Amino acid sequence: MQSNDVRTLLHCALPTATAGVAGVAVSAAVAGGKGALGAVFGAALVLLFMGGGLVVLLRTARQLPHLFQSMGLLLYTTQILLLMIVLITFKGTSAFNPKCFAFTLLAATLVWIAAQVVSHMKAKILYVEPDSARASS
Repeated sequence: MQSNDVRTLLHCALPTATAGVAGVAVSAAVAGGKGALGAVFGAALVLLFMGGGLVVLLRTARQLPHLFQSMGLLLYTTQILLLMIVLITFKGTSAFNPKCFAFTLLAATLVWIAAQVVSHMKAKILYVEPDSARASS
């Protein structure tokens, strides 16, 4: 991974983890231990899905830059659909509080997306790579 890729990943993961910790604290206060467990599971799931997706997207951008935009759209659509499937699957569980799980999952997802937008807007990435052959002559 390039240094700007790692920076993007950290700028997304740290606010999301902070939102997850806040979600765990609120869920523990509202619903007790089962609420905190649901919030931990929701935040961990977002970090896993979104972090893995960003790594895949960054590798695609480096190896197949012409597929970057379509891959990004496909990846985000797939991630949201997978998160929806997970929410539907755990809707009636008794292992943890499903409402705390769902709200923490939603909040962490929104924080990840907002952090990713801010990170990409602040990144100084060249749109066009300068031709090194012309520069050396």
